[in-house]
Amino acid sequence: MAPHLVFVHGVGKPHDAGEILDRWRRALADGARAAGHGRGADRLLDGTSVDVRLAYYSDLFPRKGSAVASASPEADDENAELAEMLLDAVDERLAGSDDDREAQVLRRARSQLAPEGQAQGPGDLLRRVLAAGNTLLSLPGLRTVGGWTSSALMVSDLRQVRQYLSRGHLDEAQVSLDRRIRAQVHAELDPDAPTVVVAHSLGTVVAFETLHAHPGPVPLFVTLGSPIGMRAAVQRRMRPRPLSAPPGVERWLNFWDRDDFITAWPKIETWVAPNARAAAPVTGRVDSDGLHVHPVVNYLAQPAVAGPVVEALEVAVPA
Repeated sequence: MAPHLVFVHGVGKPHDAGEILDRWRRALADGARAAGHGRGADRLLDGTSVDVRLAYYSDLFPRKGSAVASASPEADDENAELAEMLLDAVDERLAGSDDDREAQVLRRARSQLAPEGQAQGPGDLLRRVLAAGNTLLSLPGLRTVGGWTSSALMVSDLRQVRQYLSRGHLDEAQVSLDRRIRAQVHAELDPDAPTVVVAHSLGTVVAFETLHAHPGPVPLFVTLGSPIGMRAAVQRRMRPRPLSAPPGVERWLNFWDRDDFITAWPKIETWVAPNARAAAPVTGRVDSDGLHVHPVVNYLAQPAVAGPVVEALEVAVPA
């Protein structure tokens, strides 16, 4: 039986799932060749040696059209969590910053997100989030890091993280959004075949939670640009607790790019305990050459990322 490679995407508006899978597969093949795995790259593309799948769930998110929501208690709760998420990332980035210009921008964004002695009227939370987003986009490179051209687009992407972690948005059968998303991922996992899972951004949180209920073997779990390091906004809302590596995972590699703002504090092994197999996340840094850093194809094309993925698949491929 051919091993499985399952990609789990992150935030973003709906796209054609087949087109996403093709781009990701080709980026990983490019990284494999750069790592000296030409045969493994060919196997990724031939469609027979490895069962490559994409767990697609972007179309499940509720659509509001604009990032600017109407003033209401529910909207203020959501915007408060968005502010907390950005504040978390700012504080983590500020703690590790040795650049005076960057630190100045981060401190300004922080003052916009958490002003002292100011009343918060209707809509004020969202205005603060958008203002802080515009400030952060003045950081060199950040405007293009995630393909964001405005703070509204940044907030729209971050809102999806919040929607998943809120455990709400029930459908007609009273099934929450996070459960429906995990069901999409679970459907692509084969309990009888070794499965390498490569997840990006919000997908790292989704995959982490899904794999805790997956009985099959996972020789390698790879997380890219993960927000799990956002302690207040993301980590404390994750399940199951206390956080530990999913039981079927045999090896976990976590990769971050210094210019990827979404990763916040990247060394998630600080808070995620090993599983019974002694598998725990091991964090490594990659440096992308180009404007867009957070998009997954830049991670996948890195030899340090693609090499271990192909090696894990080659071990599992029948002779």
